[in-house]
Amino acid sequence: MCTDHHRYTLWSSALVLFGALGSVGTLQAAPEIQTWHTANGARVLFVASPELPMVDVNLAFDAGSARDGERSGLASMTAEMLTQGAGDWDADAIAARIEDVGAKLGAGADRDKTSVSLRTLTRQPAMDTAVETLATLVSAPTFADADLERERRNRLIALRQDEESPRTVGQKALYRKIFGSHPYAADPSGTTESVTAITRDDLIDFHRRHYTAANAVVAIVGALDRPQAEALAERITAGLPKGERMGPLPDVAELDAAITEQIDFPSSQTTVVAGQPGMRRGDPDYFTLYVGNHILGGSGLVSLLMEEIREKRGLSYSTYSYFLPLAQPGPFLMGLQTKNDQADQARGVMLDTLRRFIESGPSEAELTAAKKNITGGFPLRIASNSDIVGYLAVIGFYDLPLDYLDRFTGRIEAVTAEQIKDAFSRRLHPDRLAIVTVGGGTEQTARVGGEG
Repeated sequence: MCTDHHRYTLWSSALVLFGALGSVGTLQAAPEIQTWHTANGARVLFVASPELPMVDVNLAFDAGSARDGERSGLASMTAEMLTQGAGDWDADAIAARIEDVGAKLGAGADRDKTSVSLRTLTRQPAMDTAVETLATLVSAPTFADADLERERRNRLIALRQDEESPRTVGQKALYRKIFGSHPYAADPSGTTESVTAITRDDLIDFHRRHYTAANAVVAIVGALDRPQAEALAERITAGLPKGERMGPLPDVAELDAAITEQIDFPSSQTTVVAGQPGMRRGDPDYFTLYVGNHILGGSGLVSLLMEEIREKRGLSYSTYSYFLPLAQPGPFLMGLQTKNDQADQARGVMLDTLRRFIESGPSEAELTAAKKNITGGFPLRIASNSDIVGYLAVIGFYDLPLDYLDRFTGRIEAVTAEQIKDAFSRRLHPDRLAIVTVGGGTEQTARVGGEG
């Protein structure tokens, strides 16, 4: 086993939480991240949390939908099938094993990764049962034909339900416009055609290539000491082949022109979504863009978009903007829903607000309020072991600095209005947005569809 572990003090923002709670007495030492590799090459990140007799595990594989290839939906189907049969157990046996010991187990895939999570008590035999189940699921899934057909039927039903949601229809179409031929364009759930075509051999091959130790990050938070955490990580990954880390995903191309699409939908409301490639995890502009977007559209009722669209004009109940950083630049997204006859006006106000923010940046009052809101709420985002283990998985998977959370509030506080203006002007281009409109009548369809 490698012994190259590093310890970093986590979260100076714990001081903020301590003060906010009005606690008295001596502050306990802040938690530490420890990291090492298992014997077969999986990276481990561990935080000891002795307060509760529990342990949380998040096992992240570089096995997201961007690795689907020609079988869109393959990564997410593989993840879902893990709990349907493994080793000598069928789905009912797996569920019974987990429920009998009061544990929680889950698996799912996004565009970058597959995550398998476990929460269990540390008392025995509950922990042994839960960990044995997790280790078997990731190393020896059965992918039985009958289970595949059941999951396929469920997925096809879910895809048909997606077609009844204008918000989901618009979001999927927008990703296709933003990312074109890049793997991020495809929805992780797949399509009716691709899901129908997935075979058991596809699942077996995807699992063989992606569920390897070298392709995994193990995040552990709980009432364990270092030797116990090492033993746990070894046990979880022992059945995985060593394998090799997957290569990087293709670069994401910038949009070189505006793209618009109008999708007819029988609804009294029109959904408008817009976006473009945004930023990746670890991006040098991450904190600047994060704070800026909090002001623009990420802070709920007090954002600029809400002020202009809802409060001043009553055009929409809610509106938003956000960056979704991924291994390669993920999307910057904006959206709203409004009455059909107000769609053009609402879209215009949304885009005008973005333009003004890029040109002028935030006021000092807006920046101060945003910093207070972000840093004040940060302790609540790391208040539980499940929160912490999720952050550890992200830090490990995206190879972020181990002091990432420790420095979070300081880096937020250091952002200036001029930096926000500069970053937004460099990174966002209102004249090159992809815009998808879902809804509207015949007259509006002709007008919007003729643009771009």
